[in-house]
Amino acid sequence: MPNLLAIQFKNTYPTDIRSPTRHYIFEFAGAHPDEFKDDVREWQELRKEGVSGLVHESRVESVLKYNAQLVSVLTKLPSDIQLAFSYTSSFNPSGGFVTLNSIVFERAAVLFNLAALYSQLAGVQDRSSAEGITRAASNYQYAAGTLSFLHSSVLPGLVLTPEDEDVPLDLSNEIVKTLEYLMLAQAQECSWQLAKLNQFRNSLIAKIAAGTAELYNLAASTIQEAANQVKQAFPSDWLSHMQAKFHHFMAVAEYRESMVEYGANRYGFEIARLSRALSEVQKAYDLGKKGKIAAPVLNDIQSLLETLKNSDIRAQRDNDLIYHQNVPAYAALSRIEDKKLVASKIPSGLLNPTSILGNSRPLFNELVGWGAREAISIYNDRKQNIIQERLIDVALALQDEADETLRKLNLPASLEALERPVGLPPSLLRKAEEIRLENGPEKIEASIEDVETLAHQDLALLEEALDILDNEASEDEDARKEFPLTRLRSHEANVELIEKSNRYRSILAQAAQSDESVRQKWDEWEESIRELTLDEAILEAAIPSSTVSPTAQSTPQGRITREHARALRVKLEELDTVRQDYEQLVHRAQSLAAADDIQPRIVVASTGFQQFTQVTPEMFEDILTEELVKFDKFLSEMVELEGKQRDLLNHIEIKNKEFLDSRKDDPAVRDRANALQSLEHAYFKYREINRNLEEGFKVNSDQLQDHWFPISHWIVFSSIMILPAFWSNSKMFAEHGAYIEAKRYSEIRLYLKFVI
Repeated sequence: MPNLLAIQFKNTYPTDIRSPTRHYIFEFAGAHPDEFKDDVREWQELRKEGVSGLVHESRVESVLKYNAQLVSVLTKLPSDIQLAFSYTSSFNPSGGFVTLNSIVFERAAVLFNLAALYSQLAGVQDRSSAEGITRAASNYQYAAGTLSFLHSSVLPGLVLTPEDEDVPLDLSNEIVKTLEYLMLAQAQECSWQLAKLNQFRNSLIAKIAAGTAELYNLAASTIQEAANQVKQAFPSDWLSHMQAKFHHFMAVAEYRESMVEYGANRYGFEIARLSRALSEVQKAYDLGKKGKIAAPVLNDIQSLLETLKNSDIRAQRDNDLIYHQNVPAYAALSRIEDKKLVASKIPSGLLNPTSILGNSRPLFNELVGWGAREAISIYNDRKQNIIQERLIDVALALQDEADETLRKLNLPASLEALERPVGLPPSLLRKAEEIRLENGPEKIEASIEDVETLAHQDLALLEEALDILDNEASEDEDARKEFPLTRLRSHEANVELIEKSNRYRSILAQAAQSDESVRQKWDEWEESIRELTLDEAILEAAIPSSTVSPTAQSTPQGRITREHARALRVKLEELDTVRQDYEQLVHRAQSLAAADDIQPRIVVASTGFQQFTQVTPEMFEDILTEELVKFDKFLSEMVELEGKQRDLLNHIEIKNKEFLDSRKDDPAVRDRANALQSLEHAYFKYREINRNLEEGFKVNSDQLQDHWFPISHWIVFSSIMILPAFWSNSKMFAEHGAYIEAKRYSEIRLYLKFVI
């Protein structure tokens, strides 16, 4: 290990950029992959140059250019497009690869390697000359600046998911910050070396040395305060190196300050400074003897130790024989002010990616960015939610409320029984005709059967999946009897899957209860609904008729009854008008939503952002809010219609009471009204059962498609791809573009059986 440390590259290997990128563009970006084949090819070539691992100044521009294009890529594509990148640890190259489906991970690794490149370029400089020292200090500062940029601008976007078993610890915030301070410390050490070479004043050299010690101490303390897992990933010899350097330069600072005291004839203070310097250099020497510190570092420490011993002997002798000054205690010595001549320098190509590209075209420049596409999707979801939850659902609730109120009031049957003593009311004829045309009873029977079939399929798939897990557990136990396995037991590894299966079983149980309630409702109302499908003459004959004599109608009481009936009929017609109004309102809103396209405005807005700015959906929030305002008028109208219907139902209840009070207690009229109301109610139950069955079909179908299609695929796929209990390096094969690590033949057999 040399006198100054150089960061080693994170090694990688070629990856297939083409397939995952083309798949994402085709499936999610709304474009044809062939439009961007040149971009994909250039990306592949840029990566080859950007991660070459060569140490030469010309490589800096290649890495900066690749980073700039990665910035462009991340403005157009999300970080995870199922494109895997693999890198080793900088400190443990033989420890295996960390693989993540993350373009941000790729960019972070590239910038880490850029910092490593700067540190290695600094390390190869000839520091025996002022020019070489200056170049080394500059490169160390650029390394520190690159690490600072990595820490502040890139790592916050590197989000790991629970499925990411491997963690790139050398990209942790603590290690990156430690390396930044280390690079600054080494740049400051170069400045101290240059100051010494140019024979600066002892007081200035002391301050520069104190600044060097402070930076080495920052580096060491940062990693020491990190979590154990992170601390263990950092080389212990590097920590010893930084601690030894800290004490070494504290000793150098005190030694140079002792020369200042000697020049000012403060011999007692000179001795005190030398004593402190000896204490610090002894600590450095002890670390050097215990730790794995490079020979050049230990030689520098030993040389300083000898110099300090000789100086201390000389100073003590002179003071005892000649000066006789008091030697102050450590606490009486003033602290040496540290002077830092270095700072983290972020390469301009990182701060301004466009400057490094020159005339090169940004990759995927013509592709609508993922942030813009996501904003469009969010807008469409919000729009549909508004229409469904605040218009359609409200309209259905209003309709149900009106139907229930009229059912309780026996309307319009009681009114039609009086107005039309014989025959069937036109409204009822229309409803009966609707059920006949739809083959209502047969439609319901078929729907019930379909829902039951889907429910049985869902349950069968769940049981099949659980059988697979049981078999896998048995095979796991058998394997443990033959081989000493250290992985998790099957039942421990499959805890998450078992919990999911219990959750899905609960969903199916709730759905079964709902299905049974619909079946009971159908059993209760089947006869009445089938009655509505009878021929008109047969249906009319089944309804009792009532007769009201002309004499009775001409009496004052009869006239009052007719007046109340007319008033009630007016309110019912107004209620029908309100129903038509909110149905038309929903239709108008749906028509507007279908024709509404926010994409042009989003695309225009996205072009207004500064180039290479990572556009996120949140940046379009104001536009989404403004565009959704167009639906506010429908919401306001619906609120007005809610209030209007509520008032109408109150008036209908009042008018109905007045109407009933004015009628004579005529059993014939009452029986006819009850019969008509029963058929009206049967119609509403028919619609309600249909709606329930549609919802039940959707629930069971969604379970089959979203959760269970096929559930055995999901169970086996999860077991092989996700659970660490099944991971090893014994076999690799690819399916659907994913690398799957399998350990036992039985797992491969299950996968092939249920997935392929």
